[in-house]
Amino acid sequence: MEPSTDQQAARDRIATELAAAGFALPGTLTVRAYPCGKPSCRCHAEPPRLHGPYAEWTRKIGGKTVTRRLSPAELTEYQPLFDNAKKLRALLAELHDLTLEIIEADSRQEP
Repeated sequence: MEPSTDQQAARDRIATELAAAGFALPGTLTVRAYPCGKPSCRCHAEPPRLHGPYAEWTRKIGGKTVTRRLSPAELTEYQPLFDNAKKLRALLAELHDLTLEIIEADSRQEP
C-alpha cells in the first residue's frame, strides 16, 4: 500500500486542518418551534403560531440520549464549537475516503 504524491499531500492537508480545528462539542444542534398542550393557545390556531424557536443540543451520555435546551446566549457561545465538530466530521470522512481509495487502488494492482 503505497499512496501517491497527491494522496500524501491530501493526507497532510487534512492533518493540518485537523490540528487547527480547536475544541468541538459532540452531538447534534437542532433549532425547532413547538405547539403547547393548551387547546386554546395561538399555536393551535389556523395558521398556527408555534412557540420558539428553541435551540436543543442532543448527545449520548452513557448510552442514553440526553437533550439540553440552550439559551440564546449559550447558542451564541457554543455555535463555534458545533461548527468545529461539523468540520472535524467532514475531515474524518475525507480521510476515510482517501484511505479507501488507496486500499482499493492497491488491491487492483495485485495479480
